[in-house]
Amino acid sequence: MDGRHVILLGEGEAADAKRRLIERAGGICVDEDDILAKIAFIAIEDEDEAIAAAARLSARGILVNMVDRPAYCEFTTPAIIDRNPVLIAIGTGGASAGMAKSLRQGLERLFPQKLGQLAQDIFAARDKIKQKWPAANDRRRALDGAFQNGGPLDPFADHDDDAVQNWLEAGAITPQRGLITIDILTGDPDDISLKTARLLGEADIIYYDENVSSAIYTRGRADAELKMGAPQNGEFEQNNDLILYLRDNRA
Repeated sequence: MDGRHVILLGEGEAADAKRRLIERAGGICVDEDDILAKIAFIAIEDEDEAIAAAARLSARGILVNMVDRPAYCEFTTPAIIDRNPVLIAIGTGGASAGMAKSLRQGLERLFPQKLGQLAQDIFAARDKIKQKWPAANDRRRALDGAFQNGGPLDPFADHDDDAVQNWLEAGAITPQRGLITIDILTGDPDDISLKTARLLGEADIIYYDENVSSAIYTRGRADAELKMGAPQNGEFEQNNDLILYLRDNRA
C-alpha cells in the first residue's frame, strides 16, 4: 500500500480507524473521485448509502472493503504481526475484526522484536549454509534442528546478533533419521504432543494406519510423502530419511 491512493468514504470512529490503518501502511487517503485509486474502504453508517457507494466503486473496477458488512467486501484486511521481513497475517474472512485483533495482541507476545533480524541474518548466510550442507535435504534438516524449541536459532527466543555465525561455527545437531513409531491415542489433532507435532514437521515420509484422522497426518510437511498402512521391513534400510509411522492405538 506504500504510496498508493486509497479511497476512504465515511466519517466517525470507524473511518478514523481505517484512516490510521491506511496511513500507517504508507497509503494516501483520497476521495471517491480519485482516478488513481484501485481499492476503497467504506465506513458509512447508513447501509443503503454504503451499498450505493460500493456499487459505484465496483462499477469502476475498484475493490471495496465495507466496514462491518462482510457480505459486501471484495477483500479483507488481516491483523498483522510485523517483524519485517517476517509478517504474520491473521484473518477471519470478515467474520470478526475484533477477534483478529485479539488474536494478534495475544500472539504478539510470542514473537521477539529481533525475529526479523534473525531472518535477515539467515538469508545473508545462505551461501555459507549451502557450503556447509551442500545437499538440500541436509540443509533442511540442519535448519529444522536449529529452529527447534531451545535450539540455537529458536525463532521464539531472544538471540545475540551473532547467533547465526555461532550456529555455523558450532555445527548442527545430528538430525534424527530412520523409522519412528508414534502411537495415536485419539482422533483429535489437539491431543498430539509437541514432540509429535515437531516430528510431523520434519518427517520425509509419513505412514499412517487407516483409522488415523487426516487432521493429524496432514499436519506434516506439505512435501512429505504420505502412505497408508504400516511400513514393511527392509523397505527403507538404506534410506537416510526421517520416517514416521502413526500407529492407531486407540482403545
